[in-house]
Amino acid sequence: MRVLYVNHAAEVSGSERSLLALLASLPASVQARVATPPGALAQAVAELGIAVTSIRATTGSLRPHPFHTPAAVADMSLAAAQIHRAAQRHRADVVHANSVRAGIELGLARARSAAAVVHVRDCLPPGALASASMRLIAATATIIVANSDYTAGTVRTAAPNARPEVVYPAIDLARFDPGSIDRAAAREALGIAGSREVLLGVVAQLTPWKGQDTAIEALRLLDEKGLDAHLLLIGSAKFVARSTRFDNEAYVARLRELVATAGLEDRVSWLGERNDVPHLIRALDVLLLPSHEEPLGRALLEAMALEVPVLATNVGGPPELITDGREGYLLPPRDPDAWAQGVLGVVEDLGRARELGRAGRERIARAFDIDQHVDTMLDVYRRALD
Repeated sequence: MRVLYVNHAAEVSGSERSLLALLASLPASVQARVATPPGALAQAVAELGIAVTSIRATTGSLRPHPFHTPAAVADMSLAAAQIHRAAQRHRADVVHANSVRAGIELGLARARSAAAVVHVRDCLPPGALASASMRLIAATATIIVANSDYTAGTVRTAAPNARPEVVYPAIDLARFDPGSIDRAAAREALGIAGSREVLLGVVAQLTPWKGQDTAIEALRLLDEKGLDAHLLLIGSAKFVARSTRFDNEAYVARLRELVATAGLEDRVSWLGERNDVPHLIRALDVLLLPSHEEPLGRALLEAMALEVPVLATNVGGPPELITDGREGYLLPPRDPDAWAQGVLGVVEDLGRARELGRAGRERIARAFDIDQHVDTMLDVYRRALD
């Protein structure tokens, strides 16, 4: 089976990490090629020994704008033509779009000789343009896959005729294995941050909906209570073009102002993009996912696999991944006091923290195994071909 994978952005975020995990585990019977803009993802794909075709990057928001929307449409149209040519050259049986924007491009590409699978991993902002985009995908995709029930619900809201299937992403249990990472050494490598009594972390791109401001405010409250805590912010503001949905650079500036105003400069580490994420997560006492909206939350799954207790937003996909009080705790977004109390509840009972960690690992091994995920996606491809 020949499969062309399409990703609209060059950066590597949660959606791209899920794609890379799938690509790394495909059987020899799948001949894969990836169409993506030049950049970090293309490099990571090449390191897997998979061929890459360069296409135009598209960063425009799905909110109407008098200048950015026409520019985004032009970029998508060019990318669509490139995808069409790539599908023909690869003689693709299936084209798998890894995002909504890639799905729009695939719909415009009219690569009718191949089955079209569109993977929806984002929750679109409400509006006429977003609804029209999803209706285009519903009309042109052979099968739509959503990464959570919550995401699938947003697809059906935008395009009532759509019938998305839910396929959760998978975690490589060997890479995210707590037994293979020396936790003490991982903390020592962090210097002063690793010597704190409590080490917290947020693994996410720096953007308003991920809620790093809530984590910083919670840290301030914990500091006022006398807890010797430190916060790792792992990730960067990946999407900074003026056409993107949020002004992420302004958000980062506001985060830094929050840290400075609270006098927490020595208790917050800005780690940016890292290749040693498993070691960083394993070093944590608690992983935080304080998003305002959250289609899924891949970092949550990675922390659970590493037996790290998790606190997650109760909005969106996380309630599908964990049972409140069993593998972690679900908390309301934009409520720093609740998050501070949640941290205290975990770190003040080490036995309970270990129970949460073990339950998380068991949940991942049971429901998010990479081999199961690959089998499920291959079944999707076969049904799309039928």
